[in-house]
Amino acid sequence: MHPVPPARITPVAVTAHGLASAAGIGLPALAQALGASHSALVPNDWSRVPLPCWIGRVPGVEAAALPPALADWDCRATRLAWLGLQADGFLDAAGRARARHGAARLGLVLGTSASTLGATEAAYRRLEPDGGFAPALRRTPLNTVHALAGFVQQALAIEGPCLTVSTACSSSAKAFAVAERWLRLRLADAVVVAGVDALCESLLFGFAALQLVAAEPCRPFDAGRCGLSVGEAAGYALVERGEAEFMLLGHGESNDAHHMSSPHPQGRGAERALDAALARAGLAAEAVDHLGLHGTASASNDEVEAALVARRYRADVHASATKGCTGHAMGAAGIVGALACRLALCDGLQAGTPGCRRVDPALGAAFGAQLRREPRRAPARVAASHSFGFGGNNAVLVFGRA
Repeated sequence: MHPVPPARITPVAVTAHGLASAAGIGLPALAQALGASHSALVPNDWSRVPLPCWIGRVPGVEAAALPPALADWDCRATRLAWLGLQADGFLDAAGRARARHGAARLGLVLGTSASTLGATEAAYRRLEPDGGFAPALRRTPLNTVHALAGFVQQALAIEGPCLTVSTACSSSAKAFAVAERWLRLRLADAVVVAGVDALCESLLFGFAALQLVAAEPCRPFDAGRCGLSVGEAAGYALVERGEAEFMLLGHGESNDAHHMSSPHPQGRGAERALDAALARAGLAAEAVDHLGLHGTASASNDEVEAALVARRYRADVHASATKGCTGHAMGAAGIVGALACRLALCDGLQAGTPGCRRVDPALGAAFGAQLRREPRRAPARVAASHSFGFGGNNAVLVFGRA
């Protein structure tokens, strides 16, 4: 028995954005790096305990200062979130939306894996003799998964529905789906979609313990790929009813329920997410001419995704993976991928696959022709973005131009 496909939705407009990534502050910094197939990855000089790997570190986080009214939230993750809010004019755009709709009608959905876990790590390193946190670090709002959403909500002075999505690497992609539902159900008149994850040792050494971290810069879909490069980012999108240059056409979500960290070997859950996204967009896979891949450079994830792309997308689709430029930004990866789709649709910059020297022949000739190692300047009409998280938690987004 086949499930009934979801109904087509009314597209929603993405009217503003902001991004801080390893490539720099602002979407133009990412465009410049992707246009040159440049890698922003650097040798790991950040962790307290040495770990030979490369990371995607956002420049300027350590020197960033929060406004006095937000000082109680201070930690690496909130500084990163603040840098992203100030990028690309997003803070001003959100302020105009607040004035237009009212603070109570402006919602927030924030995707993250670790939130402010780095601050909690610091607190545990300075325990009092009785085993408790030091008084200066007993900031309950800061030591929760919802902390970043609370910080961003206060920074934007908004009062609408506020939700944290934490589904590993699909978190901020799923945030777009939540935002569209809120608009459709009239729970909000505009929604800030966010994805923020900062470097923290729990993530870095957690992936290392799973033997998923490469000792060299990651090489998605390369014949010699040997693991991912952990990165960080803070990205934002303002989603509203109506039309704009950049539109969310459809979204799909699924869960493999197959394994805690490995995808389903045939990619069944990922394919269900793709089917749902296309159904909501009212499109066939053949309509997609630009594809942003999840592309972590781990052996099994790349293999499963390549097989899905080869069997479902057209032979000449421009498929690319950008984590060789930014690193894997974990819960923020989905929104970084979404904004890379914006570059393809609105600026005609279709990224290549930084770090990939030779496409793995084991992934098949069909996928080898679809994956583009080098960027190109050509307008795209419809773009899809893949985000696949731990536990087989999948999200696919479909975007288009108005």
